[in-house]
Amino acid sequence: MLSALWLAPIVLLLVHGYSDPESSPLDLLYFGLTALFWIGHRLSSTYLAYCTEAYRPLLREQPIRFVILPIVVTTGCFALFLPADSALPWTREERLIGLAIIDYACVTYHFAAQHFGALSLYRSRADRGPCIQTRRWDRFFALTAGGVLVFVADILAGAVAYQDQWVDRWFPAWIVSAENGIRGGAMFALLGITAITLFAELRMPRWSLPRVLYIVGLAVMVGLALRPRSLFLFLVIWTSQHWILATGLASQTPSAESAPTTGVVRRFFHGLNVRPWAVVLFLMLLSLLFLPIFEVEANRETGTYYGDRIFGALATQLRTSTWVPVLLALGFATGFIHYLLDRSVYRMSDPQVRAAASGLVRNPSRISRRKLTRKLALILVAMLVSVSSLHAQNGTPVVARQPPPKAIYTPKPVYRPEWAKQGLTGKGVVLLTIDQQTGRVTGARMLQSTGNKQLDGAALEAYSQWRFQPGTGSQVKIPIEFASRPKPPAPKRTAAQPAILYPLLILIGFGLAVIAMRTRRRGAR
Repeated sequence: MLSALWLAPIVLLLVHGYSDPESSPLDLLYFGLTALFWIGHRLSSTYLAYCTEAYRPLLREQPIRFVILPIVVTTGCFALFLPADSALPWTREERLIGLAIIDYACVTYHFAAQHFGALSLYRSRADRGPCIQTRRWDRFFALTAGGVLVFVADILAGAVAYQDQWVDRWFPAWIVSAENGIRGGAMFALLGITAITLFAELRMPRWSLPRVLYIVGLAVMVGLALRPRSLFLFLVIWTSQHWILATGLASQTPSAESAPTTGVVRRFFHGLNVRPWAVVLFLMLLSLLFLPIFEVEANRETGTYYGDRIFGALATQLRTSTWVPVLLALGFATGFIHYLLDRSVYRMSDPQVRAAASGLVRNPSRISRRKLTRKLALILVAMLVSVSSLHAQNGTPVVARQPPPKAIYTPKPVYRPEWAKQGLTGKGVVLLTIDQQTGRVTGARMLQSTGNKQLDGAALEAYSQWRFQPGTGSQVKIPIEFASRPKPPAPKRTAAQPAILYPLLILIGFGLAVIAMRTRRRGAR
């Protein structure tokens, strides 16, 4: 379950037959996963550090890691966002962009480090923890496949946070023209290091089936990132696997902790901690309740926020209230603390951490080689399905075969008089994603920046309001040129909210209730 091998076929099945994956049933799945796991996974390491008996000794013996640094990070984030524009050398917008870039760098490394941690955990459970050579190769594979190659894919897709502010200034224009060659080289590198990693693993006397699953799952995820059909496919698999893995690890880690002697609150949390399913449910509840608060940090250009589907006007009001600077500071602070505490609560090189995480690192029962061989045969079939599904993404995207979308409402971008006085001009290209059923624009991004964030913002604001005749196309590239002649403002609009869909949440809740009852029955025996 913690690998991504099972996710890829499901995701590709849900988008089959849809030219725009964001208009497919995959959007409903991602809505459910986001509501139930996004914030819960972010708070999981904080939960382990402060709500478990297992880690309580570490709070006293390592106060810098577990107490002081989180306070410093939180104070720094609030000190950056709360002052007005004139109080610091940078405006709030500039501070937001700077922190978003730092957060992107941290989260990219954080994802890669989690893959290394999972491989190390499975290696330890196979009694191969001291193997230095395998550890070094695990680190290389995780950081190269899960870090460097994903960063390359993000650059080519234009998905790096505020890419025009930093990445586009570093890389020359020839990279865009050599995009296909770079993708092909990256895929070749991915296949090579994956094959070497699998070969090295299967040669070991105690090879690990979970490690094989995880290696192949990671390769499939990165392969989807390097394919040009849709960034949304990769986003769903990449983030969902990360959230589920973090939540799963957090639920298992404190399961072997000792009972507290005093304190009603401590006894309550201990009752949760010794039941992994209860920890999962608790984190899912937190994720659902805090979704509209932390989604302010997402700061989408267009489209509907997932929190709106559940909380309606309350979520919308939060994004337009005077509390936005506070909520932004809170969002960034919890993100940075998550990166920090994850490295502390899963630092298995520390004997005290290994003792605290005994519920996670204890070895499972032995499995015979014959059973392992049978399971590997089944896994090879699953691998074939995933890789075949990935191969099906190759070739010409569905969007390229569609006729050009027919625009029926086309407000023009605003070119303000003060920009003319400043001599701001530029050319760019906007990529619009269109809902096939309604003709509304569901996504807008600068495929080629004008070179100025104000001009880019004006273009995105106008083109996100465009309407197209339903069924005439799912994506379109629109060139834009800003001259020195001012233009009238474009009319404002309020995005219509999609219908609220709960079946997925009900299904997941029912499944968890069944698991809980089965667990209690086994415990009673």
